[in-house]
Amino acid sequence: MKRISSLMDGYRLFRSQTFPAQRQLYRDLVERGQSPRVMIVACCDSRVDPATILNTRPGDLFMVRNVANLVPPYEPHGDYHGTSAALEFAVTGLEVEHVIVLGHAYCGGVKAFLDGLYGADAEPQYRFITRWMSLLRPAMKGLAKAGTPHDADDRQRALEQASIVNSLANLESFPFIQARLKAGTLALHGAWFDIERGLLLEYDAESGAYTPLEAD
Repeated sequence: MKRISSLMDGYRLFRSQTFPAQRQLYRDLVERGQSPRVMIVACCDSRVDPATILNTRPGDLFMVRNVANLVPPYEPHGDYHGTSAALEFAVTGLEVEHVIVLGHAYCGGVKAFLDGLYGADAEPQYRFITRWMSLLRPAMKGLAKAGTPHDADDRQRALEQASIVNSLANLESFPFIQARLKAGTLALHGAWFDIERGLLLEYDAESGAYTPLEAD
């Protein structure tokens, strides 16, 4: 109940201070609708809030969050596709100009995958998440070919970052994204957030490396 109480305290602060200061912004967002230029695919992790990291305002980001910030490949014949539906709406409906896959350090989903928690034996217990985390397998295979680090922390970081690259490749499997990339109206980006240092690294497709964004 203490946590619920703290949320209510936060809401009261929002109503008394934040909302009055941004009343016109919210009114404009209602009258004109949303028109974000950026979509972010982020993790559900409570420690990684894109709006906080990037210091954005309401209306700036169209966001979908899922376990381990994964993007599935284009699969039009399945049943339910929450992330794919969000991508379709953002790209074809809102016409965002950028899609960012934002991963992070110490990802619990990636660690559990590496620990074998979401293997075949765990499927009865984790009926949904086991299949979802199987999206990491291509990135893991790519790491194995390149040489998987022996240190556990290095191995997890490597998979976190390789998974972002794999998700970027999966994004390009969507026809509506392919068309906009070809037309030059959409750009894809990968980024990885170091929670401990508060540092954001950007993926460079040409070099295949992650480099810190300048904070100046």
